[in-house]
Amino acid sequence: MAAEIITIDPAHPEIAFSRCREVLGSGGVIAYPTETFYGLGADPKNAAAVRKLFDIKGRQADQPLLLLIQDLSQVAEWAAVITPAAKKFMKQYWPGPLTLVFAARPEVLPELTAGTGKIGLRVPGSELTRRLLRDLGIALTGTSANRSGMKSPQTAEEAAAEIGDGADLILDGGRTPGGMPSTVVDVSEEPPHVIRKGTLAVMI
Repeated sequence: MAAEIITIDPAHPEIAFSRCREVLGSGGVIAYPTETFYGLGADPKNAAAVRKLFDIKGRQADQPLLLLIQDLSQVAEWAAVITPAAKKFMKQYWPGPLTLVFAARPEVLPELTAGTGKIGLRVPGSELTRRLLRDLGIALTGTSANRSGMKSPQTAEEAAAEIGDGADLILDGGRTPGGMPSTVVDVSEEPPHVIRKGTLAVMI
């Protein structure tokens, strides 16, 4: 069955966000706009929802999932250790296209870490995405809303074509900018190191 698509009214986004909260609360999966592409979101504390997301994407279990969080206050909920380098990067580059990889707290789902014991976190640069996260009050998985290996979608229509038969809800926030993915830096140990070069040039 095709996913429900609801357009975000900029003046009253809480209407769409409320429906989003209902879907996620029942273990559903949503597609939503970010500062680059449309992301595929599930409640990262719901193991069944995370497994459903993997099925939708056709993603291998050995590939970890990063999380989008609303602000720095949520880092300690997921990260076991916050190194001095991590604090520096967070202060300098968040919100923005920088994913930081931390040692994960022991209760973090192994599906998210792919057995690595590490979790990637990012405060997105999009104000709309941060507003969604604040309204939901939870983190969201931040993988792109496409089948693994396929093109990342920039519109709700493209997301629907990719994963519309698997996702429960698509939030239409218009066309996203696209471009390169986020830069990924591992700050779980000293010195930190770049895992993936992306849109942001980071000085280590």
